[in-house]
Amino acid sequence: MTLLKPLVLAAAVLFAAPAFAAMPAQPALKVTTLDGKPYDLAAQRGRWVIVNFWATWCIPCIKEMPDISRFVSAHKDKVGAIGLAYDDSDPADIEAFVAKHPVSYPVAQVTLDNPPKDFDEPRGLPTTYLIGPDGKVARRFVGPVTEKSLGDAIGLK
Repeated sequence: MTLLKPLVLAAAVLFAAPAFAAMPAQPALKVTTLDGKPYDLAAQRGRWVIVNFWATWCIPCIKEMPDISRFVSAHKDKVGAIGLAYDDSDPADIEAFVAKHPVSYPVAQVTLDNPPKDFDEPRGLPTTYLIGPDGKVARRFVGPVTEKSLGDAIGLK
């Protein structure tokens, strides 16, 4: 009986935990950027895309933004990016933040209660997905990325 009790408890916890759908290999993403333009990940096929979840309060996010910008600018014919402010702040505050910390790629806000459906909810910030030219997830980074880590993952220097 003593062995049965932990098994019953473990089964109860397992079945009570929320079920998460697996992230599709080829995720869709349609958002409106801070400047009011539509962004469709599918329109980026044929090039690498960096999908970066960040927040205004996240110090490692702020530190990696210039690296992502430089990498995208250096490889603009092969690499694009979209910054997703995973933040419930007022949109004007996000815009002010981006004005203070400019980037070379578009930024959109996604709120905690309505994250993009085809992406796993970030378990930590920053979280970055590297989408291959075929539209499939090639790599996920949890924690800050650098020009070198992006270049190594893609095979570009």
